[in-house]
Amino acid sequence: MSFDVLAIREQFPILSREVHGKPLVYLDSAATTQKPQAVIDALVDFYTQCNSNVHRGAHFLSDEATRRFEAARDTVAGFVNAAHREELIWTSGTTESINIVAKGMAQRLQPGDEVVVTELEHHANLVTWQQACLASGASLKVAPIEDNGALNLAAFEALLSANTAFVAMPQVSNALGTVNPVQQLIMLIRRLAPKALVLVDGAQGVAHSTVDVQALDCDFYAFSAHKLFGPTGVGALWGRRSVLENWPVWLTGGEMIATVTYQNATWGPLPSRLEAGTPNIAGAIAMAAAIKWFQQFNMVDVQRHEAELMARAVALGNEFEGLRLVGNAPDKVGVYSFVLGAGHPADVGFILDRQGIAIRTGDHCAQPLMKRLGVPGTARASFSIYNTLDEVEQLFVGLRKAQEMLA
Repeated sequence: MSFDVLAIREQFPILSREVHGKPLVYLDSAATTQKPQAVIDALVDFYTQCNSNVHRGAHFLSDEATRRFEAARDTVAGFVNAAHREELIWTSGTTESINIVAKGMAQRLQPGDEVVVTELEHHANLVTWQQACLASGASLKVAPIEDNGALNLAAFEALLSANTAFVAMPQVSNALGTVNPVQQLIMLIRRLAPKALVLVDGAQGVAHSTVDVQALDCDFYAFSAHKLFGPTGVGALWGRRSVLENWPVWLTGGEMIATVTYQNATWGPLPSRLEAGTPNIAGAIAMAAAIKWFQQFNMVDVQRHEAELMARAVALGNEFEGLRLVGNAPDKVGVYSFVLGAGHPADVGFILDRQGIAIRTGDHCAQPLMKRLGVPGTARASFSIYNTLDEVEQLFVGLRKAQEMLA
């Protein structure tokens, strides 16, 4: 399909609404993307045509729901090029996915082991490992970044050793848009820390690049539907089958068991052993619909469009006296974080909101990163497939007004 941003926008009902009497300019896709009509239709269709629980029912609706649910697993597994469908575990999103791994790893780590993370982490990929280390006696090592927000590769390499038991890193920083050279980093890990398991936080990367977990050679990849034009409350953990087969269970209850007595229980095979309870069936089906919708576009076209938006924002920001871009790594996707003079980011966000412009403000669930950068927080505009160059222009028109009001 040819890349026509105006035609794409027509598929997102919410983009036609007004906010405070102004046309909506939605620049908060790093927090959550908007949903195309195809995804909305998938949710409605499930609840109106085959709403039922999966796997255990003996009736027609349950059978149809199960077939749709498992077909969705195939779609999502194929999207990340999983070698086996059972490697794809349904979760509530990236945070739960990482917690499944961290809770299991906490039972395996020992004093003397080291876990490596980076200064770019979202709290979901930092606090989890902090707590796993506290529980196990392992040590947490943090790879520093450069002043421009890029990972210090030499320092990262220097942290790797035979003591490294686990490495967790973001594919893309949610606060700065920095793209980590994940494949290069994993090659270093395999050479210098051959016993280490590797998790990639793909929450921000999955909608901006082609993901191939086999080519990456990671052990876990975590991502959410709502960053990928799908619904909230659903996501996935991909894990290497040889690792997941014996991974400590996360939750116990229905669906994940093999046998139960009053004295003990045994767990079922993958993927059910890590999917206790009734899943978000409609969400999983809609996540697959979002992926199918997204796959109609050439990733090169998507990346080119987002690069144009980012380049225009950087150019306008460079001409804007009193505005400072926070994070200008050479390789980054469409996240424009900034501070405006002495104005508090929350005040900037409020003034923009009154003009119909939606951005994010605060520490972006990355308090240690903000401290490293010497700011309490930033205002963050983030771009996606449906944004236009005109909307970038409107952002800076709005910032002129904010600057005047805060003077």
